[in-house]
Amino acid sequence: MSLARRLLLILLLALAPAAALTSAASAQTPPPVTAADRVLGRADAPVTVIEYASFTCPHCGHWFNDVFPAFKARFIDTGRVKLVFRDLPTDPQQYSMAAAIIGRCAAPGRFFDVATSLFAGQASLATGGGRAWFDNALAASGKTREEMQACFTAPGRQEALTNDVNAAITAGITSTPAFFVNGRAFAGEPSIEALATAIGAAAPGR
Repeated sequence: MSLARRLLLILLLALAPAAALTSAASAQTPPPVTAADRVLGRADAPVTVIEYASFTCPHCGHWFNDVFPAFKARFIDTGRVKLVFRDLPTDPQQYSMAAAIIGRCAAPGRFFDVATSLFAGQASLATGGGRAWFDNALAASGKTREEMQACFTAPGRQEALTNDVNAAITAGITSTPAFFVNGRAFAGEPSIEALATAIGAAAPGR
């Protein structure tokens, strides 16, 4: 069965409960930001924070659910930072890859709505399987199920995700979440204050 067919079945059917394994990030310089990236914040923000994350990663879920709201209010909404979100799917791959493509297929401006739904729903994914998790993400995507299925099978869709993952691995990123601040790998717990220190060092006086 092709990858596209497997992803479509995952989208429509509930599978086994999820369990993710991740650790702290250690990486080199990531690929440059392009028009294909999902970006939140002002284009002219002096600091670019790149996050590599997986929708099945519990540490990623913790950061997005518990840290990101304050991060957004303090740095993104004030124009100091733009956040670039990149996929690095982790186990179980049948969930994380399908979730990543749902995000990529979302209507313009709806990616972070999908991300919010997927991260907020991690607990239900672990206990109840994937059907409701995917259904809620689809509802947040701004696309119909038929439009999403067409996007899943569009030429090069899965290959684009694979290429991004390979580029991340080539850069030395092996775990999630991984953060870069103006191209420099961020080490340690990504708390608000630790990130504030890195952001301040990247753009002194801003």
